Amino acid sequence: MTPPHAGRPALSSFTHRWTSPLSRGALLLTAALLGACATTAPESTPMAGAVPASADPVVVPAPVPAAAPVVAAAASKAGAPVAAASTLIAIDPLVPTERLDLGAPSAQVDLWMRVRQGTAIPDLDNELVRKWEQWYAGKPDYVQRMTERGGRYLFHIVEEVNKRGLPTELALLPFIESAFNPQAMSTAKASGMWQFVPATGRDFSLRQNVFRDDRRDVLASTRAALDYLQTLHGMFDDWQLALAAYNWGQGNVQRAIASNRKAGRATDYDSLRMPDETRNYLPKLQAVKNLVLRPEAFGLALPPLGNHPYFVSVGLERDIDLDVAARLAGLPLDEFQQLNPQMNKPVILAAGTPQVLLPYDNANRFVRALGQHRGSLASWTAWVAPKTVKPAEAARLVGMSEDQLRQVNSIPKGMLVRAGSTLLVPRGAHRADDVAEHIADNAMLALTPDLPPLRRVSFKAGKKGDSVAAVARRYRVSAAQVAQWNDTNAAARFKPGQSVVVMLATKSGKARSAVTRVAAKSGAKASSKPSAKVAATPKQLSKPTATARSRGPNN
Repeated sequence: MTPPHAGRPALSSFTHRWTSPLSRGALLLTAALLGACATTAPESTPMAGAVPASADPVVVPAPVPAAAPVVAAAASKAGAPVAAASTLIAIDPLVPTERLDLGAPSAQVDLWMRVRQGTAIPDLDNELVRKWEQWYAGKPDYVQRMTERGGRYLFHIVEEVNKRGLPTELALLPFIESAFNPQAMSTAKASGMWQFVPATGRDFSLRQNVFRDDRRDVLASTRAALDYLQTLHGMFDDWQLALAAYNWGQGNVQRAIASNRKAGRATDYDSLRMPDETRNYLPKLQAVKNLVLRPEAFGLALPPLGNHPYFVSVGLERDIDLDVAARLAGLPLDEFQQLNPQMNKPVILAAGTPQVLLPYDNANRFVRALGQHRGSLASWTAWVAPKTVKPAEAARLVGMSEDQLRQVNSIPKGMLVRAGSTLLVPRGAHRADDVAEHIADNAMLALTPDLPPLRRVSFKAGKKGDSVAAVARRYRVSAAQVAQWNDTNAAARFKPGQSVVVMLATKSGKARSAVTRVAAKSGAKASSKPSAKVAATPKQLSKPTATARSRGPNN
């Protein structure tokens, strides 16, 4: 599909381009970086707290002496040109063979100016736009926090938007979706900066498993969101309708358009009937766009953003604990997680996450410290349950306490771990290998209720017949259970002499009561009768309960 606006003149930007978010090309750079770790380079000053979005993240002095920061040395090995004396150069590890000259005019361009120059979506001008302009203008502290946080990611997004020839106001969409918070979670289980629900995330190759959720990955989610927006624009040939579909779902927008056509009404965004959230969606984006175009008109000041990367990519070849990675990079853990928010567990599996994002100075420090590190990098690993087990048994098999196993794997009381589930467990001498790629990419945790064994009791209904409710009272179970076991409904009566089946707990009335309470809530109708001497439970109780984190465009 030819990207919309593909014929537009290219905007001012760096000549380099980012690689695919899931590319493992950064690993080649890592080898060069690690090869340079023997140099006794002076430590970069660690960044304390949040780093200003306008800081030059990848600047090193040239020429490059033996003791220069290792990223610059690696760039030289990778074939990047080394600047002459007194020139500042920068190397983006995502494209190590190209030089970024922060003294060049393009690097001095205000990034907000690039956004302003590339807007192309027709403007809305209505009362809802005015309402949201006033709302943002009345919260200058909120706008300041949101724009400073967005400064970490905006250069990368604008680069991707420009590369595809798309309207640059699309780069502002995370302001509306998540206030540029990559760890945002909605009540509809939409997650990440671009707010993908689980199913749409999977449609656009965003993995969601025990160890990571790519809907929160800065690079992967940006790629997926722009892919999705281009797909929607291809469907509707209208950016306003495409954005409505991003929020409401393309099926809903298509039905609204069909309804208007049938009634002889217009089918543009303003003419469609839609929920309030979607009705306000474009006005919010238009309001933010207006604030970026003319901040002074609303009494606001945008933080200056340089036209260069905030973060660089460093490849991983070994599993590493999150806190260890943050410490080696010289970053507070929460700041490390702002750039690498996709991790669900306290360990990064190199087979599934082959790169981490770091500010430049911290990338230098990380590579040096990694090369000098002795001992294990990871204290956690993965264990796949060979059979369905109680958490206590799983804890015994892996050598940890039951409480700890439940806590780190989010296993509630009264549940069994189903066969094939992947648990986070301590790494030891007998489990020292890094986690394999197929586990890192597909790890799942499935749980099932820990219910007592049941025995099948069968009898004939009396001469006058029995009601389902009467049988339930007699055996102290729910009418819903009796109906399910006998493939009928809770208001039915059994015919005289009809065979009736009930399932009773073999151990304690207490356990039977627990089964009764759960079944009463279900009201599910069985599709088949339980066989003799089989632990029959309500239909939904036999399904695994997924507890791998699966949160989070709105479809």
